[in-house]
Amino acid sequence: MITVVDYGVANLGSMLNMLKKIGAKARSVSTPQEIASAESIILPGVGAFDHGVNALKERGLDEAIKERVVEDEIPILGVCLGMQLLCKGSDEGDLAGLGLIDAHCRHFNLDDGSSLKIPHMGWNVLIRKKSSDILNNLDSNSRFYFVHSYHMVCKNEMDVVAKSDYGGEFTAIVQQKNIIGVQFHPEKSHRFGMQLLRNFVEI
Repeated sequence: MITVVDYGVANLGSMLNMLKKIGAKARSVSTPQEIASAESIILPGVGAFDHGVNALKERGLDEAIKERVVEDEIPILGVCLGMQLLCKGSDEGDLAGLGLIDAHCRHFNLDDGSSLKIPHMGWNVLIRKKSSDILNNLDSNSRFYFVHSYHMVCKNEMDVVAKSDYGGEFTAIVQQKNIIGVQFHPEKSHRFGMQLLRNFVEI
């Protein structure tokens, strides 16, 4: 059973529909008590960093998630803002993140005169940096859908599974043992996202 965290900062419909499409059992939850019985967690999210942190804290979900993920070592997949909330903090806000990954989120710093726009929005491929089960059956042509203005910078590059390129390489997938984050939206990435979610379900 996949537990999708509902903390008011994401439309869960597309994620739950995609999980259903791949045959995974999933439920949305919004209380610490429900997190306490989770077998694996997906933390989605869109919007501003501090708003996401506050939304978790107001519901008591931050400590509940950390307890299950750190102490009980269940798998967690952070998606988009959910990935960034795994960090210690972000240039976008003043509050501390969950601190599950030793990293900080930085704003895209594009070269003067660049024709690229912020946010980074659209399809992009991955540049694999190390092997991980989350990338099983995905090749170099696999494309994923991104929408973001900030990106994760890890203190330890060994935590980076894959990068993508937008005016320079940035972290697209991060993993530290049972803790995984993806900057893109697998639920909006068609068959490639379906495969990635299958991989997470099987972890």
